Amino acid sequence: MPNTPQSTVLTNLLRFHPSGFGQQVIETSLGSMVYYTQMFTSWSISDLEGSTPLIFLHSFGGGASAYEWSKVYPAFASDYRILAPDLIGWGQSAHPIRDYQIADYLTTLTEFIQQIGHLPVIAIASSLTAAFTIRLAIQQPDLFQALFLVCPSGFDDFGQGAGRRLPLQVINTPLFDRLIYAIGAENEVAVSNFLQQFLFAKPDRVSQEMVKAYLASAQQPHAEYAALAFLRGDLYFDLALYIQQLTVPTVIFWGEQAQFTSVNLGRRLAQLNSQAIREFHTIPQAGVLPHLELPEVVVGLLQPYLRSHGV
Repeated sequence: MPNTPQSTVLTNLLRFHPSGFGQQVIETSLGSMVYYTQMFTSWSISDLEGSTPLIFLHSFGGGASAYEWSKVYPAFASDYRILAPDLIGWGQSAHPIRDYQIADYLTTLTEFIQQIGHLPVIAIASSLTAAFTIRLAIQQPDLFQALFLVCPSGFDDFGQGAGRRLPLQVINTPLFDRLIYAIGAENEVAVSNFLQQFLFAKPDRVSQEMVKAYLASAQQPHAEYAALAFLRGDLYFDLALYIQQLTVPTVIFWGEQAQFTSVNLGRRLAQLNSQAIREFHTIPQAGVLPHLELPEVVVGLLQPYLRSHGV
């Protein structure tokens, strides 16, 4: 098993994750990917080593990290090996100074999954990362047993941009782009407003812990590089051009009140491949992150599907 990181920096975000989970590391070509997994011996972790791993992949956006799934993955810890990584450029993982591209994430996700030690895996992913997971499953279907995706979108689906809220000439202005990040992601008021106004359907569901977790991730050294690549649209693509090639069994969940990527967009994408996409569930009174906003609902939806896969 990989070594548990000892750095005091790497313990910062751990405090936002459930008791019994710890950090471990897998090395990729772009640096270390920190992930969260069971560390509590009463879970008989050794007995789970041969089971199909559940990989929980977080979305993009200022302050994003594996914390996004921290209210869901503990529900499966007694039966499955859990791996919830911070993607490269996010959370506690490496933050290389670079112009991030889609290939960076397809490559590092592949490297991460291949080093887990048990294939295929079940991926549970959200938003743009869910769209990347679809592309990876098309390229390498043998990596995956099934996909469970929340609001998968390339943010340029059907040629209609969904995510950018500022003009490119503003975002690309030297130094000003860093100022945008500092104002929009590195202070508590901005983080709270972003969660309440854009990510959640019900603002009162945003807790102080959530704000602190997102803020701690956003304040990591060089965190702005991946976040600005997302804000500029460098990572956007048209998922509609790819989704028809998907063959891995897939279930999609969609927050009924998701902003930027509406439930109608989700249905339109799902209809492009009814053979691979077995079910499409709308989650009422939820935004783009129902697994953080209404985790008990998402757990309840996931459980029967996982049982049906015999894992």
